[in-house]
Amino acid sequence: MSLSHTAAEYMLSDALLPDPGSSRAKGLRLELPSDRLLKFVTVGLPLCLVSLAFAREFSAGSQISCFSPTNFTGKQSAYADTACWDSLIHHGFDAEGRAVTKSLWALKAFPYSLLVVAVLMYLPYLLWRYAAAPALHSDLLFIIDELDKSYNRSVRLVQHMRKVQLASAEPERFWEEYERARRERYFEFPLLERYLTCKQHAHALTFIYILRNLLLLLFLAATCLYLVFLHLNIFFQDEFSCSIKTGLLQAEPHIPQLIPCKLVFFSIFQLISLSVGSVYILLIPVVIYNALQLCQWDKGLLSVYEMLPAFDLLSRRMLTCPLNDLNVILLFLRANISELTSFGRLNAVSALREATANKEDIDTVIDFMTLLAGLETTKPKH
Repeated sequence: MSLSHTAAEYMLSDALLPDPGSSRAKGLRLELPSDRLLKFVTVGLPLCLVSLAFAREFSAGSQISCFSPTNFTGKQSAYADTACWDSLIHHGFDAEGRAVTKSLWALKAFPYSLLVVAVLMYLPYLLWRYAAAPALHSDLLFIIDELDKSYNRSVRLVQHMRKVQLASAEPERFWEEYERARRERYFEFPLLERYLTCKQHAHALTFIYILRNLLLLLFLAATCLYLVFLHLNIFFQDEFSCSIKTGLLQAEPHIPQLIPCKLVFFSIFQLISLSVGSVYILLIPVVIYNALQLCQWDKGLLSVYEMLPAFDLLSRRMLTCPLNDLNVILLFLRANISELTSFGRLNAVSALREATANKEDIDTVIDFMTLLAGLETTKPKH
């Protein structure tokens, strides 16, 4: 008998979770994997392509090639190229033969506009980092710690129950007290339950998360519209007529009124704009999906933690609208599942519960631990 008692004591002591220490606070992820991917792509893609465009500009030299008259000297041809690049104004004629001008200055500003796009895409991340991440970090740290502690309390409770049951002279009286404690909900942990219930009535994290996705969606759509505008108005005109009768050449009589010019970098800018626009269009459904995650409860995680007594009441209250801070916290608990040491233990207990013939014997992890401790021979059926 002493050998079985010693084995039960060792089994229950091994079921306790170790103290994580201070490493947990440093390892929490305050961004969902999909949000992190969106940040890297939306910010990194334009920066990468802009760096390629600038490298092309520095390595190739002049970005414009003008066909100067044959009587131009080398310095005059270089001056014509510089003057046309500085102005970037196309001189043409309409259907009625009237002179019209069209500015192509947006081509020169295109690489810098992509830098502005990268900064705008980074703003939603900054909003989340400084407005929501500190409060979310505190919530996750407290809830994860309480979840593991709730599991440990259940194991320690079974250890105490076993000692009391072994010391009791009337086993039936002991199980009557156990049933009364279950009915009066003495095994629950009200601090964790009430904290999570309180988060169902808070909406600060939800508002910031939805605002973050709306801003990102707005910036993506604005960037795509900007690229469409460039393609419809400018990005199909790699050749234009430039007027060089300005400055030093204004009084020269042999200077032609217009000379043809060609943009050397035109194909590079077209490729960059098509790449950015295509990727951003593909990311729009991802942003919408991230926002729509809050429209339904993530019951997969809580279904495992229903083995803890504190979650019985909470699961019955989850019939309300899911647009609250608790649902946001559940999403981030799923992303930080590696920090939840008790999740693997309870997941295994839930799987064993499904495989048990008499499922009514196991309602919580406390019931499972009493069975493992060898108390099932005298335990009454629920």
